[in-house]
Formats: sequence, structure tokens, C-alpha cells
Amino acid sequence: MWGVWPLLPALVLLSELSVVKVQMAPCQTCRKLTESFIKGLERTANKNFGGGNTAWEEEKLAKYARSETRLLEIVEAACEKTDFECNRLLEQIEDQVETWWFHRQQEAPDLFEWLCIEQLRLCCPPGHFGPDCKVCPSGPGGVCGGLGRCEGEGTRLGDGECVCDPGYSGHLCQSCADGYYREKSSNDSVGTCAACYHSCKKCSGPQDYKCLDCKPGWILHDNKCVDIDECGTELARCPSNTYCHNTDGSYECRGCDQACVGCMGSGPARCKKCARGYRLKGAKCLDIDECSERAIACPGLNEACINEEGSFHCDCAEGFIRRDSICVENKPPAGPEKGLFDDMTDDEVLVLQQMFFGVIICALATLAAKGDMVFTAIFIGGVAAMAGYWLTEKGDYMLDGFLKGR
Repeated sequence: MWGVWPLLPALVLLSELSVVKVQMAPCQTCRKLTESFIKGLERTANKNFGGGNTAWEEEKLAKYARSETRLLEIVEAACEKTDFECNRLLEQIEDQVETWWFHRQQEAPDLFEWLCIEQLRLCCPPGHFGPDCKVCPSGPGGVCGGLGRCEGEGTRLGDGECVCDPGYSGHLCQSCADGYYREKSSNDSVGTCAACYHSCKKCSGPQDYKCLDCKPGWILHDNKCVDIDECGTELARCPSNTYCHNTDGSYECRGCDQACVGCMGSGPARCKKCARGYRLKGAKCLDIDECSERAIACPGLNEACINEEGSFHCDCAEGFIRRDSICVENKPPAGPEKGLFDDMTDDEVLVLQQMFFGVIICALATLAAKGDMVFTAIFIGGVAAMAGYWLTEKGDYMLDGFLKGR
């Protein structure tokens, strides 16, 4: 951890002679770390001191200003916990930070310059770029003429070429780019570059009639750039079943109508040939109603023909559903089986009951008339029993259930 080494002179010598082996953290990370460190210095200035004996305060403050306690307070807040790159770099340069804190602050007050440029060699001074910190191209107005930025400036990266501001071009961004012209200046200074009319590549002013050269897709005529209709020439190249649509300075290929096989424009009236399912009527390719023109469009039993745009399909007629590719009647699910007498009315059941009892009584009476004492007894007992049950609701219920198969 951060501690004061007992042999400080040896530490200074070691820091100066050793080659700092730091993973190539970007210059931006080092810059961010040093800026945060300087903010920590400002935050901890005069900390915990105020009021009381002035001489004592000055003595304590002087000790705190260069103390390890203050260094730890600053370091602990230098990187956010979620900033992996910052924390990794801080861990790698612990010795360099301690060296600057205890021995280099006076002679190198700019921590960024001492640490990021001189010691770690992750950055370059302003106006320099690349591994060797070469000088960026400069001219009147500064780096890149003050009209662009040097690629890689301030870092050990980049090629040093000028990336010009919009409207400017050239090695030092001193020329006007295509589509811009030099405005006249009221004094001896060089005028700025202003935009030409949108179709002009080069111009002498912002108006459409001051074009000197045209952008692709336009042709110069009387100092004006006129749109080239690529669709009326052989310049357009559109794939099959599309057509050319002219735009300002260019063209686009749009899809033909679904009624067409090849077309010369939008809609069914610009077809070269009608697609399948369509027929030319007048000047348009219109849908063929196969359902009305064909005698049997849908040969399947119980099928109905439904016309569509450019085609048709067969579906089951109303009241039918398709099962195993056949349209069958859509019957409701069958209910429970009915009893033998479920469809009879109550009056019909009563008559049937009376007839049933009549037949039984007649049979017993016939056997009793023959003098058979057994059947005579059964006849008398049966008549008495049936008469009794006949007069009760229970007997009526039992007989009704029996006759209805319940």
C-alpha cells in the first residue's frame, strides 16, 4: 500500500532510472486520473483546520499538506469504483504518484505533464502527436490553420493529418471544400467558406445561377445545375419487376404493382404484361374472378369458391367443416340416449298405464274362471294390491318410471 519508504533518495533514483512498464492505458484515462487528483488537492486544502492558535495551525497544516494521510485521502477518491481502467492504471503507477507527491511537486507542479507525458509517455504536449510526439502541421491561425484538428494531437497515436472543419479542405485546411465558396471579406483578412447552392460542386456565390461545376446527377447549363433524368436515359439500372423513379440528382428503383410482370411505372395501368390471375381490361391489368368464370372452380363436395386478388381458394360451405380434406356437416355433439317412452306426453303415458293394467287383470280373470284356486287367489290379491297402489302417488310414480324405462 501507500507508505513512506525509509530510503527516500533511493526511491527517487529508482524512479528516474527505471523504465515504467505500464499497460498501454489510453491518454484519456491518464488525463482523467490527474484531473481528479488535482480536484482532490483542492478539496483537502486547509482540511480540519480553522480557529484557535494561528502558529499551531500553520505548523500542523504544513505537516498535513505533504503528509501520507492527505495523499491517501486523495488517492481513495481519485477513481470511481466502476471505472476499471482508472483503477487499474492507478494501481500500476503507485510508485510514480508517491515520488511526485513527496519529491517532485515543487519542480513539476503540473502533474499531468510530469506523469502522463514525461514518465508514462501515454500523452503528448498540445500540438504534438504520435509515439515520438512530432509537431502537428501548423500555419496561420495555429494547428491546421485553426480550421481543423490534428489527428492524434495530445496522444501517442494518430498520423498527424489535419481533419478539417466542414467547408474546408487541404493540407492546412486553407482551401474551400467542394460545395463551398470563399466569401469576400470587408477587410484584408481571408474570407470564410460558405455553402453553395445544393446542386453545385463549385460556385462563385450562394445562388443557383452561380454554379461553376455540378455534383454527380446534375449537368451545367447557363451556370445552373439541371437535374439529369436517369430514367429517360440508359444511366439507370433497375432489376426485373421494378421501374425507375427519378429524384433530384439521382434515381431509385421501385417495385411494380402485383398485377404486373414488368412495368414502366406505378399502378396496374403501367404493366408490360399482366401477372397470373390478372387480365388486361382497357389499359389496366385487373383481377380475374375465377369463382364466377369457372363452371366448377371448387370440385370438392360441399365446397365454396372464395375470390382473392390475383387468385382464389376453396373453403367449406356454410354449415360444413373440413375433416381429412373433406367437408362434412358440422353437427352438434350427440346428447345422452333417450328412453323408450321419452317422447310420449303425460296423457299418453297414463293411457298406456291403464291399458297395461287392463291386460294383466284380464289374464288373471281368465285363469281364475277356469277354477284354478291358485290363480283365483292371485287374481283377487293382485286386484286389491293394484287398486291400492293405483290410488297413491307412489304407485303412480313407480308405474310411470317402469313404463318409461327408468
